[in-house]
Amino acid sequence: MKLDRDLQRSILQALADVYPGPTKPAWQKITRLAEENVVVGNLLYMEEHGLVESGLRRSASGGYTINTGSFKITARGLDFLQDDGGLSAILGVVTIKIHDDTIKQLIEAKILQSDLPAQEKKRWTDQLRSLPAETTKHLVLKLLDKSLESGPAALAAIGSLLGIAS
Repeated sequence: MKLDRDLQRSILQALADVYPGPTKPAWQKITRLAEENVVVGNLLYMEEHGLVESGLRRSASGGYTINTGSFKITARGLDFLQDDGGLSAILGVVTIKIHDDTIKQLIEAKILQSDLPAQEKKRWTDQLRSLPAETTKHLVLKLLDKSLESGPAALAAIGSLLGIAS
């Protein structure tokens, strides 16, 4: 059995075209797209990824039968067809919160790794530790601005973190 991306897209599109209605017309169209074992294999694969509910059940003879009443595209399958990722892309936004203490620890580590004399390092870290949360937030935004202003160096650092050679 061969996984066939074009067939998978055609199956999803056929199901999307009849959604939320009966899927029997879609099944009739799908069965003409490829050999039965290829269609079944790709349907089961897409079902495992949550893109469809295949409606397939193994028969006593070892083959598969389909219940078109339970054969349908899922919300994830519909979103997959959308160029923008559908609602999954909107609802799947992740918000990352970093506590000011964590930010201070990261900045402090960079100060301690610097070439500053020990006395200066102590003065800088003491000052950093005394900052209120709002000032820390402002400092982070300024550091971000500075890093993005450095253009090629910032891109090189991003590329390095992403494992992309420049």
